Amino acid sequence: MTRSKICGITRVEDGLVASQHGADAIGLVFYPPSPRHVSITQAAAIAVALPPFVSTVGLFVNPDATEVESVLREIRLDLLQFHGDEAPEFCASFGVPYLKAARVKPGVDLLQYAIRYRSAKGLLLDAFVEGQAGGTGQSFDWGLIPAGLPLPVVLSGGLDPANVKVAIDRVKPWAVDVSSGVEASKGIKDAARIAAFMREVRKECM
Repeated sequence: MTRSKICGITRVEDGLVASQHGADAIGLVFYPPSPRHVSITQAAAIAVALPPFVSTVGLFVNPDATEVESVLREIRLDLLQFHGDEAPEFCASFGVPYLKAARVKPGVDLLQYAIRYRSAKGLLLDAFVEGQAGGTGQSFDWGLIPAGLPLPVVLSGGLDPANVKVAIDRVKPWAVDVSSGVEASKGIKDAARIAAFMREVRKECM
């Protein structure tokens, strides 16, 4: 069964809706330029409210070690997600499992990327958009994903209720990750779109 993560959660009620509809994980963005950025106080309230067996993922873009450590002192994150140019050694230095994002475009060697970040729990594959670290709502050519990647694939980038089933059928990722595709506005989730997205994800195992 394909797992799912609803990213860019900024409100307790959105985290609860995601979990009620079967999301395996929610994402908290600790990147101030993002419209989905949350403070440590906001993030802690969301994390505490989640029911059991829903993972909490913290997203960072080229942070200082002190930034990550300050979050981890206040919030128990199950997984870190790095979207910048962080070295493998940096990503693995916090004692918490991590995902490494790769922004996919022609010429990016994902096999070499996976070898470099072999300590990661998986690769999150997102669209390359110049000057943006993620959350663009744009998809990429799934044909650029090579067969036989040695790490689990988390597919992101432009997913929504209308295309996630096709994406799962074609790519067969370990998990899918959605943010803007289930929003009413940036940082505010739409409960009906979350429900529709999760229905489509579940169809794959019927």
